Amino acid sequence: MSFFESLLALVLASILLLQVSRRLSIPYPAMLATAGVVLALIPGTPSIALDPHIALALFIAPALVDAAYDFPVGAVWRLWRPLFALAVVAVLLTAGAVTWLGMAFAGLPFYAALALGAIVAPPDAAAATAVLGTVSMPRRSVAVLKGESLLNDALALLLFSAAISIQSHGGIDGGIALRLGLAAPGGILLGIALAWCSKRIQRYVSGTLGGNLLEFLTAFGVWIIAERLGLSPVLCLVAFAMTVARSAGLQTLARVRVHSFAVWETVVFLLNVLAFLLMGMQARRIVGGMPLDRLYEAAGFAGLVILCVILVRLIWVLIYNRLSNRFVSLRGEFKPATIRHGVLVGWCGMRGLITMATAFALPADFPQRDLIVLTAFAVVLATLVLQGLTLAPLVRLLRLDGEEGAQRELDKARTELAEAGLATLADRTGPAADYWRYTFETMRAAVAKPRDSVPFKERRKLGLLAVRRQRKRLEELRGAHEVDADAFIVLQEELDFHELALSTEDERHIEES
Repeated sequence: MSFFESLLALVLASILLLQVSRRLSIPYPAMLATAGVVLALIPGTPSIALDPHIALALFIAPALVDAAYDFPVGAVWRLWRPLFALAVVAVLLTAGAVTWLGMAFAGLPFYAALALGAIVAPPDAAAATAVLGTVSMPRRSVAVLKGESLLNDALALLLFSAAISIQSHGGIDGGIALRLGLAAPGGILLGIALAWCSKRIQRYVSGTLGGNLLEFLTAFGVWIIAERLGLSPVLCLVAFAMTVARSAGLQTLARVRVHSFAVWETVVFLLNVLAFLLMGMQARRIVGGMPLDRLYEAAGFAGLVILCVILVRLIWVLIYNRLSNRFVSLRGEFKPATIRHGVLVGWCGMRGLITMATAFALPADFPQRDLIVLTAFAVVLATLVLQGLTLAPLVRLLRLDGEEGAQRELDKARTELAEAGLATLADRTGPAADYWRYTFETMRAAVAKPRDSVPFKERRKLGLLAVRRQRKRLEELRGAHEVDADAFIVLQEELDFHELALSTEDERHIEES
């Protein structure tokens, strides 16, 4: 099979597996990674290798931009304490513990053990976003986990760069130390500067299909520029996306935003699906070159590392949970988190593509490279399957799936929006003003008194009924050749937007699988 035929076959296999994961309520990253392993072990299956540098730019960059765009800068400031505890302290503790294991049990030199620790320490942004989207979790926990997944890769990649520098130069001199020290702040400043430039360019192509292409090109370009300059591509992309998002809200036309969100959601999902499946398919490449006795030895060590990365994170999160419960300075303005929340956050440590890509990025002459790559693969597969499959049952066991924070937040915001609309119409009269005043009043009443929201429900019911009749009439007009194809598409889109405005959140949601 050609590469294109193999790619089509993989996408088809992914679609079938996604249906299975949806019906069995299994997070699709775990399903796809496991299926990739099975496919890799079937004789005759084409081998598709992942180039680490291309894989990071292709699969990680869009996922980071997509997640960071929806994560406001204000949330980082509000949640900086738990984010620091997870994205910095947890990564350092995990990397340190794995480094010790590598030196004590596998005989790795310090820099090789540090490289392994850096590779397996950070939970993955794509894995976290994909799994969290399938589980109903407390809002604050989700916000912390998403913020962590955006930031923790930066420190891990810096540790990895330090390990490679020690191996290649025999140590870290002043120049290398300065470069590593400037990587994080330099990446943030570069991301902000590139966002400023991008906004000036984007306005010339906004509302065009070329503008959508430029958005993806910019995401890949920002990653590559930061990487070539020796800066943190992760922090550069996060700063870039947050800066763009901060000023995009009022300037972006509604039609452009709807179209752009749909394109990004589809493309990022496709890349995630391919990434997890291809990641599993690296099993043959990793295991095939190892003698059997070496494989058994490596599997035993990998099991220790898996246990280590899970336990270190869980123990540290519970320690921080109890300390922040006792000391206000460690939790800020938030009310104390319960042990149940600590257990849940501690268990969400799925590793993913960035772990695999950095492992494959090790130089060919790196000491015990085969052991490190196998261990990294085992950690990714074990955390995706073990933690991914047990996350939903754990949420139910801890009785955290019934929290109504999201609904309260929506109700409060909808009331505020209705009040803003009514304030605008306060001195307006006439049929148009009465129409919109009635709309906002019924919306406010539906939130304030759900049991008495008959007018709002009746408005939705009659509106949807009218739109359906309009659709039927539009089809009749097209059938009678009174409306040509171009006019039909315009009118159909208008009816689509009317129907979306009348639909509930559940009716507007498109499932991932």
